Amino acid sequence: MDSCRRSSSPFDSILFDLDDTLYLSKLGFGEATKRNIDDFLVEKCGFPESKASSLRVELFKKYGSSLAGLRALGYDIDADDYHSFVHGRLPYDLIKPDAQLRNLLRSINQRKIIFTNSDKNHAIKVLDRLGIRDCFEQIICFETMNPNLSKASRPDEIPVVLKPSLEAINIAIDAAEVDPQHTLFFDDNVRNVAAGKAVGLRTVLVGKTTKSKEADYAVEVVNKNNLIQVIPEIWFGQEDEQQQQQQQQQPKIDSVLSATTVGA
Repeated sequence: MDSCRRSSSPFDSILFDLDDTLYLSKLGFGEATKRNIDDFLVEKCGFPESKASSLRVELFKKYGSSLAGLRALGYDIDADDYHSFVHGRLPYDLIKPDAQLRNLLRSINQRKIIFTNSDKNHAIKVLDRLGIRDCFEQIICFETMNPNLSKASRPDEIPVVLKPSLEAINIAIDAAEVDPQHTLFFDDNVRNVAAGKAVGLRTVLVGKTTKSKEADYAVEVVNKNNLIQVIPEIWFGQEDEQQQQQQQQQPKIDSVLSATTVGA
């Protein structure tokens, strides 16, 4: 651990989901991604246009992604082709540099790692557009979780691994070489948060003001005001908090001692 990191902090590392966590879905990326997946199902797989949206939802619920579902059902879908179609047509120009987010990330001394189901090209484009790529030590992405997918002789031979599977979470923990008990995991998906909690990560549900039973914390937006209020341990370790509490209590203690001395 670098000497600049506070040894008293309960967190040594922080895993951040990317889409809908570090930037908001109101940009339209979520809807654009859904439209692109629907188009892929129609144009590349031959499904009726009227059934594409419902199929996408069904595949996501059952398999975690349309790609994972299609391959599990025996469709010979190349992952690179899928990501190029679905992500390659996204309106990346809508994402602008976020100076406040960059300052927030730079104020955090712990290791910071991206953990996304998206492919690496998408992750890099988003991070570059936000101006925060250099704030992260590592990107754990689709390729990290699925290194042997192209070697499968049949589409269903090697299942696609993604959050919220426990296998995906454990791959990320191993790839990042982190201690789950001392790692904070930010994600906007309740199922992903639950999976992180199941393997021992400290979890933060993003986009909510009320935490789920699997979330240790909940923040509506990832910004410094929210994080300082909800998770001050990121900057101030347990020892620091104890010192602050003692400093706040000391005037009261001095007052009581003074009154006791006067009345003695």
